[in-house]
Amino acid sequence: MSTTVKVTAAEVNKLRQATGAGMMDCKKALVEAEGDFDKAIEVLRKKGQKVAEKRADRESSEGAAVAKINADQTAGVAIVLGCETDFVGKNENFLALANDLADIALNHDSKEAFLAADFGGMTVAEKLVEQTGVIGEKLDITAFEKLEAAYVGSYVHINKIAALVGLTAKVDNADVLVKDIAMQVASMGATSLSYKDFDPAYVASETEARIAVIEKDNIELGRLGKTLKNVPKYISMAQLTPEVLAQAEEDAKAELAAEGKPEKIWDRILPGKMERFISDNTTLDQEQCLLDQKFIKDEKKTVADYVASFGDVEIVGFKRATVG
Repeated sequence: MSTTVKVTAAEVNKLRQATGAGMMDCKKALVEAEGDFDKAIEVLRKKGQKVAEKRADRESSEGAAVAKINADQTAGVAIVLGCETDFVGKNENFLALANDLADIALNHDSKEAFLAADFGGMTVAEKLVEQTGVIGEKLDITAFEKLEAAYVGSYVHINKIAALVGLTAKVDNADVLVKDIAMQVASMGATSLSYKDFDPAYVASETEARIAVIEKDNIELGRLGKTLKNVPKYISMAQLTPEVLAQAEEDAKAELAAEGKPEKIWDRILPGKMERFISDNTTLDQEQCLLDQKFIKDEKKTVADYVASFGDVEIVGFKRATVG
């Protein structure tokens, strides 16, 4: 590398603005490139490649989650720009890079297309390599989620979780609705919109596993003389067929008769018993199905109840991108 090449402060600043690299790195790159701006960028890129190769086996488990919505709110994207440390993940320049990347991601339907997209004369993938050299940590897109609907909204929780929600229509106060539901998605981590989306084999295996855990716990509780946990037969509405519900109602009537309750008041008691039966036997739905979860702002309502209060509108989908 020649030591006689002189570079100006203006040239160094121009390279810094283009790459985000430090002043000394930019100066060294310009000297090595003999003042040629494009060659200096290539010098920094090669440095990034070397750093990236050395850190390829590192975990980019920290970073920043970002969501972007298009102008007419019919599409949104949520990405996570991953890095190695929380310190870098909170850096102002790193967050700016994450937001710039999300703007580009909004125009692409897949992670592959996004990584191949242009970022200032290089691909996004090449930009990540370049910035790996600049920052000194492995950078990666660890999550990419795209959602399209008649109306899309988002919520980002302290740059750690980004959520998107799509509605069937732009109703009055749709902005409030999508933000609240996106907040629910970020907070409660649903995996499905409805129990109807569950695979039967998954429900069956999950039922067996959960019952086994409760029965094991009850052995210890019994040994200690404590109240045993209820062992449900079912965990999802997907299992509560008309036949199952009819039998549950018959069982409830038998209980009322055994308790000596007059038959004329059964109609007032049965709805509550059936509601309790369904609640006790749909724990999987309540945990993983967005519409069946209790609404975080009013636990007396389900998410489905809250959505219904906005009129003729439904949730058509949701996405969640999380750091780590």
